[in-house]
Amino acid sequence: MSDICTLHRGTVPLLVSLPHDGTALPGDIAARLVPEARRVPDTDWHVSRLYAFARELGASMLVPNYSRYVVDLNRPPDDVSLYPGQNTTGLCPVVQFSGEPVYLKGQEPSPEEIAQRVERYWKPYHAALAGEIVRIKAAHGRVVLWEGHSIRSRVPFLFDGRLPDFNLGTAAGASCTPALQRRLEAVLAAQEKYTFIVNGRFKGGYITRHYADPANGMQAVQLELAQLNYMDEDSFEYRDGLATPTQALIRRLLEAALAV
Repeated sequence: MSDICTLHRGTVPLLVSLPHDGTALPGDIAARLVPEARRVPDTDWHVSRLYAFARELGASMLVPNYSRYVVDLNRPPDDVSLYPGQNTTGLCPVVQFSGEPVYLKGQEPSPEEIAQRVERYWKPYHAALAGEIVRIKAAHGRVVLWEGHSIRSRVPFLFDGRLPDFNLGTAAGASCTPALQRRLEAVLAAQEKYTFIVNGRFKGGYITRHYADPANGMQAVQLELAQLNYMDEDSFEYRDGLATPTQALIRRLLEAALAV
């Protein structure tokens, strides 16, 4: 639909948003990054590939083109911390998940540049997201917004130890109905291959919290996956043998999300 993001419109009341899937860096920004950051290591690698099956279920899908290093689409535009008191990264990150800088010394974006990036990159994604929510709600009377994310299994800067394989977030129960959360928890509890937690370190970012309105048929859920369950965390290579069973469990979760 634009150079900012691609919207695939579906036929069921499910919208999969993948705000950290993008890897593109405008040349003027890339030139100011430290060499390691130019690899965009903090990408939610391959999540659009991992979730490709969702379109077969009839889900809508929104996929950005640009890296979170340009602007983080899952942060509020005023950059208020989503996890007060904990290490995190901002609207236009200047620190990598490793704790190392994103930018060469003295090359960080100014407040004026950040505001420009919000206009150029953040607002179009959210306009597309909000518009698709309205369309689905008008067609079906309800929407489930599914936020698909992934992260390295060990990121000492952000959390201690190894992250569980499946990290389900519902803003501590505020972003969906108790019935939906119970269905999703039951799917995870019914299997033994993957570890999981509900509303642990990752409770849901800005998108999950901002768009949710369960009382009016607008539910939102975030799933943060440990990347070692579908890829090599060092080379960023997608691994089909790992991804296939992971996709199968995600499919069961999405089917549960669609169940009335």
